[in-house]
Amino acid sequence: MLTALQRAAASLWKATWRKKHLDDGPSELARVLGLLDLTALGVGSTMGLGVYVLAGTVSRTQAGPAVVISFLIAAIASVFAGLCYAEFAARVPKAGSAYVYAYVAVGEAIAFIIGWTLILEYAIGTASMSRAVSSYVDKLVGNQISAFLNGTVPMNVPYMAEYADFFSLFIVIVITLLLAFGVKESSYVNMVFTFVNLATVITAFITSSIYADPHNWSLSLDEIPAQYRDAAGTGGFMPFGFKGVIQGAATCFFGFVGFDCIATTSEETRNPRRNIPLAIVISLIIICTAYCGVATSLTLMWPYYSQDSDAPFSYAFQELGLHAVRWIVTVGAVFALATNLLGCMFPLPRILYSMSTDGILFKFLGNINRRTQTPVISTLLAGALAGVMALLFDLSQLIEMLSIGTLLAYSIVALCVLVLRYTAYVEPAKTDKDGQPAADRFLAATRALGALVNWERSSVPTAVSTGAAGILVAAFAALALALCVLLGDAGASLYGDPGPWAGPLLALSVPLLVVLLLLCRQPQARVDHLSFSVPCLPVIPALSVFLNFYLMVELRAETWVRFTVWMFLGLVVYFSYSVRHSGERPCNRPAPPAGANGAPPTASPAEAKAEAATTYKHAEGMTHL
Repeated sequence: MLTALQRAAASLWKATWRKKHLDDGPSELARVLGLLDLTALGVGSTMGLGVYVLAGTVSRTQAGPAVVISFLIAAIASVFAGLCYAEFAARVPKAGSAYVYAYVAVGEAIAFIIGWTLILEYAIGTASMSRAVSSYVDKLVGNQISAFLNGTVPMNVPYMAEYADFFSLFIVIVITLLLAFGVKESSYVNMVFTFVNLATVITAFITSSIYADPHNWSLSLDEIPAQYRDAAGTGGFMPFGFKGVIQGAATCFFGFVGFDCIATTSEETRNPRRNIPLAIVISLIIICTAYCGVATSLTLMWPYYSQDSDAPFSYAFQELGLHAVRWIVTVGAVFALATNLLGCMFPLPRILYSMSTDGILFKFLGNINRRTQTPVISTLLAGALAGVMALLFDLSQLIEMLSIGTLLAYSIVALCVLVLRYTAYVEPAKTDKDGQPAADRFLAATRALGALVNWERSSVPTAVSTGAAGILVAAFAALALALCVLLGDAGASLYGDPGPWAGPLLALSVPLLVVLLLLCRQPQARVDHLSFSVPCLPVIPALSVFLNFYLMVELRAETWVRFTVWMFLGLVVYFSYSVRHSGERPCNRPAPPAGANGAPPTASPAEAKAEAATTYKHAEGMTHL
């Protein structure tokens, strides 16, 4: 009995680590997106919150005029993550984004966790953006929408909205139908909205620059009105100190979330290995430039202590008597948030489609409509989930859920880049009759210890160096997480009295640096075949992991509780359905066609030769992976 249980447990453990085999066959989705479409999608889905909300909120409550530095720090963290996404997009041109990346590099269980997390994140993001659009439109019409709905369908339930927001539901329905109708049509709408958004940002930047006053960056506390002094810090450029700048960077980071939606379009993109990495890098450059420029002009135009937290530009232009510009910016904000909404909604059906075609979610979600060539059922289900949330729930309690899954996905993608860059293609090891490796164990252990410092000075990855690099990557992740937890526990006391924390910080940071240095000595796999690869390996992926862990630690405990509940439901789905229906389960794989050398019996010599060439190309690509 015990032996049977052990075999079952071993089989289940092995199943959770099985990896996805890439299929270079044709996609059922329509390949209609080019570089301009992808860049517009990345910019449109990202640039909105940081311009129209975060710039004012962070400058008033956390960083003051130094919000510019906060945006810059957040941009650096986002660029690190974007570079890792770009390399994976060049390696794995398949729909699914971080889910597929983890499936190829790490294993099925981790991939499911990422995919399940992204489902929740994109659903909440869509719902929150639809509420934001509803709020801005409501302001344009003098709060008539909210007054009508509050009087007609009020709700008095904790953690839910004050009223059923049917206007938000209507917005989600429109976006859902647009995405279900066709990817090219929705791309056209997104491109138009994105250009309107960029024109609005340029208008706000130029106007605020005209009215800029450099003295607003050096206000003394005596110059600040008495009613604002209690919450204005010490005045000057950095009124809340460096701690405030770092906290502001953690908040500003969420304004960059969304560029990863580009990576979900791999099967709908022309030349994805080239266009997706380029689109990610170009969109992040545009977004970073816009955010830093807007934050600079806003804090120079209007004092930080009296910024409006909800609509800073609209408020400042109104106070300056620039009513025409205020209307332009407010209408542009509606278009920008609508574009963000489209960007949040766009990846969700692709995640469902990718997971269903792999067999780890229900098969019907992978059905493609022949006319529109889009996953219509997945799109409608995603719209229903987001629409119900937008209709009923008060998302202020769940807003941090937008970030926890995204940060987790960023971290795993960066770790996967490290794993793959130090991985060699290894033939199955020969075993003896007892199933144990035939090589001498002591010699293997000695070589493994030497491999940690690359004692043999190998220039290409081997089986031993791959194992050593894996150990070092795992050690780095564990030490980075421990250091981030320590920094989170230290909190404000670290800035006031760092002495008591010096010992624990050194005890973790020194081994962390040693592990990183050892990782630098490991031989890397050749990446000449890739259209893009992360530079400065392993520093950039390592910094990305550390920054993401730190931002995750800063999230509230309630967020982790909600995330744990959602993940528990996901694990129930995985172990009750996904493990048995996975396409990577040996008994679920399609049988090879009969015929010589695996070719179909009716295949012509030319077809057989083409099939052999495709098989060789695929094997060579997996060798590089």
